[in-house]
Amino acid sequence: MKRFLALFFVLLSSFSAGAKDAPTTVMFWPSSEKPVIRFTFGKFVKLGSMASQNSYTVDVTAENLWGKPIPSATFEAYFFSKDNVRIGSGYISLSNLGIRETVRFTLPFGASGAQPATFKIVATQLPKELGPAEAPRKIRLTVYSIPSGASLKVDGEDVGVTPKQVEFSLGKHNLQFSMMGYHSGSYPVEFGPDDVSGGNVSYELGALAHDTIEMRDGTTLNADVESVDATTVTARIAGTFQSLDRNQVKRILFTQRDPVAVGSAQ
Repeated sequence: MKRFLALFFVLLSSFSAGAKDAPTTVMFWPSSEKPVIRFTFGKFVKLGSMASQNSYTVDVTAENLWGKPIPSATFEAYFFSKDNVRIGSGYISLSNLGIRETVRFTLPFGASGAQPATFKIVATQLPKELGPAEAPRKIRLTVYSIPSGASLKVDGEDVGVTPKQVEFSLGKHNLQFSMMGYHSGSYPVEFGPDDVSGGNVSYELGALAHDTIEMRDGTTLNADVESVDATTVTARIAGTFQSLDRNQVKRILFTQRDPVAVGSAQ
């Protein structure tokens, strides 16, 4: 059987969402000499809107034109404005579709801003005989931390230092931040079919865990300062007490600490 390389097709004709005279649209997937599925889209019906987000539905039928049953196949429908800007998407799932069998369903989708003018369908999961589906969609996001320069892990794997641009698969993920001198922390994120690339997330690290000693030679030490006198700064650095020449210390940033409760002997 000829290997199908085309994994998407684009509706080139425009439509008016919800218009009473809008015709049904018949499309074949893939758009080749031997299509496998015939999709028939009805009229687009606008259900409502909130802010700039609009909700629509459309009645769809899918007919199996292949010479075999289709056990499972999934598609994403992407909707575009007249300027070819993607403004929304919907999810189509077919299962156990027999030869020449037709299934009818309602496809809900959301679109932001302008009403949809064109759309395309992309195969995301197919039977092996039809070849590979399109690679899973990724969401690209820039991750910041306050302060910057924190080590970043995504789902336990090192990805670099903030600020960092990261690609995420759809679903739930966990961002983990760590930086010497600061409390580490984590932040959950989740991406759905309607999310698009280009956003960012910022995470503020916890309060300083130690005092910061800035030396006149430009080095910075994370320590617990114990005492300061006219000649010496005594601090615990990495668990060891050290005496620093006070004249070599440029400044000290003290972290806030809870007072130590002092008990009285009975």
